[in-house]
Amino acid sequence: MPGHDIITIGASAGGVEVLIALIGGLPSDLPASLFVVLHLPPTARSVLPQILERTTRMRVGTAVDGEPIERGRIYIAPVDNHLMLDEGVVRVARTAKENGHRPAVDPLFRSAAEAYGARVIGVVLSGMRDCGTAGLVEIKRRGGIAVVQDPRDALFPEMPQSALDNVPVDHCVPVARLPSLLAELVHQRTGEAPAEAESPHGLVGEKVEAPEIEFTCPDCGGNLTRNGDGAILSFRCKVGHWYTPEGLENEQAEALEAALWVALRTIEDTAALARRMAARAEERNQLHVMAHFEERVRAAEERGALVRRALLGAGSGDGITVGRGSRRSSPRLKG
Repeated sequence: MPGHDIITIGASAGGVEVLIALIGGLPSDLPASLFVVLHLPPTARSVLPQILERTTRMRVGTAVDGEPIERGRIYIAPVDNHLMLDEGVVRVARTAKENGHRPAVDPLFRSAAEAYGARVIGVVLSGMRDCGTAGLVEIKRRGGIAVVQDPRDALFPEMPQSALDNVPVDHCVPVARLPSLLAELVHQRTGEAPAEAESPHGLVGEKVEAPEIEFTCPDCGGNLTRNGDGAILSFRCKVGHWYTPEGLENEQAEALEAALWVALRTIEDTAALARRMAARAEERNQLHVMAHFEERVRAAEERGALVRRALLGAGSGDGITVGRGSRRSSPRLKG
């Protein structure tokens, strides 16, 4: 039987430093293929391949759709594309975002589990929210090995902590222990994949009753249907946008904030126009017209104050809660 020679790695915030330590600590003759997803915004320019190739003698490069999977290589997900695996080849596709990300960790984990079963090792590193958890469930269901960075060792512990809370993780170790652990696991022979693997919240194979339309997709406005496997609840729209509950909550908060900023801008434009019309009426001594527009100014200012309180909370915590994935330093509209 082959060893665990397919290593899939997911990281987000705080992940670059961990990846440098992990890749730099692996033996250069490791008989495995490594696949890395690091969450980046679509406008970013990724220099991760250049950073990692300075730490290892293994071949490092951005993944190209259709290229063969070879041992001793590290494949990095391209910016704004999902990295997935098929039998013998790499797949790169600009399909729908998952949990607000492209590339996302879960498509890599799921596709690897489907193509390679028990040969897969899934590794969840530092990051925010719960990305990677659903994919790690699938790796375990197919007989693979689940590894997470110790949350106490992670700069952003949410991703590994979510995996620990929802997946029967095999190994939870600090960064310093990861290279030697992976080297050991690669040389272990794989066993038969279990029919179903258990999770802390029930059988991974336990299906929800039937898809139900419950929410609207924040990305495209389509209907989201509830689906899942008993361990991880998820929501998916017809075009493929996919969310965990936490991811959906975050995107809804982002969409709400963007809508409120648009509303505030529109209200302020309405008030400015009403002031101009009131001044014009005053110049023409049209006092009843001036009073009408002054009343519209007052109404717009009251509405604007309400929206501002919702956005900013006046420092009292009464405003809307922006999702934990947001790192804004100033208000902006999400395009």
